[in-house]
Amino acid sequence: MHETIRDIIEICYQRGIENFVICPGSRSAPLTLALARHPHLKTLVIGDERAAAFTALGMALQSKKTVGLVCTSGTAVLNFAPAVAEAFFQEIPLLILTADRPNEWIAQQDGQTLYQNQVYGKNVKTSLEIPADFVHEDTVWFAQRVVNEAITLTQTSPKAPVHINIPLREPLYPKPDEKFVYNNNVKIINTLASKPTLEKTAWDEVFEIWEDADKCLIVAGQQDFDGSLAKNLQKIQEEWEIPVIGDIISNLHHLPEIIKHQDLLLMQTDENLLQQLQPDLLITFGKSLISKHLKTFLRKYKPRYHWHIQPAGVPADTFQTLTHHIPMNPTDFFESLFADLDFIRYQSGDDSEGNPAYFSLWQQEQLKVKKKFVQTIGSQPFGEFAAVQMVLEKLPENSLLHLANSMAVRYANFISLECTAENGVTEVFANRGTSGIDGCTSTAVGAARMTKKLVTLITGDMAFFYDRNALWQPQLPDNLRIIILNNHGGGIFRIIDAGNQPEIDDFFETQNPLTAENTARDFGLEYQSVTNAEELNQALETLFEPSEKPKILEIETDSKTNTAIYKAIKTAMNP
Repeated sequence: MHETIRDIIEICYQRGIENFVICPGSRSAPLTLALARHPHLKTLVIGDERAAAFTALGMALQSKKTVGLVCTSGTAVLNFAPAVAEAFFQEIPLLILTADRPNEWIAQQDGQTLYQNQVYGKNVKTSLEIPADFVHEDTVWFAQRVVNEAITLTQTSPKAPVHINIPLREPLYPKPDEKFVYNNNVKIINTLASKPTLEKTAWDEVFEIWEDADKCLIVAGQQDFDGSLAKNLQKIQEEWEIPVIGDIISNLHHLPEIIKHQDLLLMQTDENLLQQLQPDLLITFGKSLISKHLKTFLRKYKPRYHWHIQPAGVPADTFQTLTHHIPMNPTDFFESLFADLDFIRYQSGDDSEGNPAYFSLWQQEQLKVKKKFVQTIGSQPFGEFAAVQMVLEKLPENSLLHLANSMAVRYANFISLECTAENGVTEVFANRGTSGIDGCTSTAVGAARMTKKLVTLITGDMAFFYDRNALWQPQLPDNLRIIILNNHGGGIFRIIDAGNQPEIDDFFETQNPLTAENTARDFGLEYQSVTNAEELNQALETLFEPSEKPKILEIETDSKTNTAIYKAIKTAMNP
């Protein structure tokens, strides 16, 4: 049995999985020892399964490689679930290995047992289970085939977590003198790379729709930074004058003419303006959007055509407007589309551009609302909007920015980044697959472990305290900076409709009297607290400098003041 477990781990290594996060447990001892004694694998041991799973997610997010995750049987398996769901909807590759008792011992009042096979349901690409016994050579072949299949599924588009449940019989621990030998000749099933494309008849339909559409709008969802795609989109903006909208998590904020203040722009209620902004053809790619105002706008002012570019999987119909799924890589699609359009334009002698008036309208409106926003923030007392704006202005270029869910990611999306690509783009990440607050810090810690770049997390107090065990792991990376917006409660509820309810204080805001000072001391982080703009400006002068320890900067604000500022901004957009 232990030999087969070692074979499974060897297959993982040979298929390119280099990092495993292990949660301690006895039933998983054969897996743990096979990993710990492997001469080439890197392991990280974390006691809290939820924090461990989100740390693994952050490591996979940063490395773009599958990361392994191991735990014992029972409720430990369930504690992986929030990160597994986030990884599934954010398309992050994880290989989850859960130890289990043999099937005949499930629901027999034995310790640490529950129904583990397929426990994650539809939140993984697939669930697999290997036999508890390997008395026949076919069962060994089956186990090795299953592991190959699982690894392939994590890495093929759309990337995703895959679960393998592993029933293990006692004895779980090897004899003291037992040698660990890894078989280099394990079964390896490699998958060759390929690229999806369109047939000629499909391209003909694309060009026909293109000619029929007067106003084209491109909207980018969440995606990793892609320099080639960004160059294509910049060319499209410059040569074809087509507006491109990108949330901060689309990682296009460095493009000179990107529409990145759409949350402010579409906060406006001028019916005539919104009708003028309505596109005929909407082209989308990437994953989820932060901007609620953008989603509301496109659901009301629907395009006649909507293309979503996605290499594999079933596309989401986010705006209830989808007419065509284009199964290609966005970079390849835009290169092919506009190269062919350039050629068609050359052949016909037509040197016309897209729709300059439509392009200019988006640009002009963005400039107007940005000016109003800056003026409004400048006239208000210190609050979280101003704090986030100051942080983003000081953020070093060529660094990594993680944004926690709830208000932190929304503030950043309202403000966006003003960096260029000259000194390296600041890449932005957020757990927007399921948008929970539960693992934002752990994700940032995991990412920081996989890079030498500075990693900054902007988080709220509720998200930070909810995930304090993210810091309960060995040798925290010193390139980590955590900025906490502490309004002593769930301030987001004052902005949404819950703010109008009499139960807001006791049942929604979840008032929190804590600060992070003791947490920083417990886990050995440098700590600083500020309460106004002057103190924050001074703290930011040194926050990003190299240090031997990670740092926490806590910014204390008043929840009601933050709400008043938000309402003032909303009023400024609709005077």
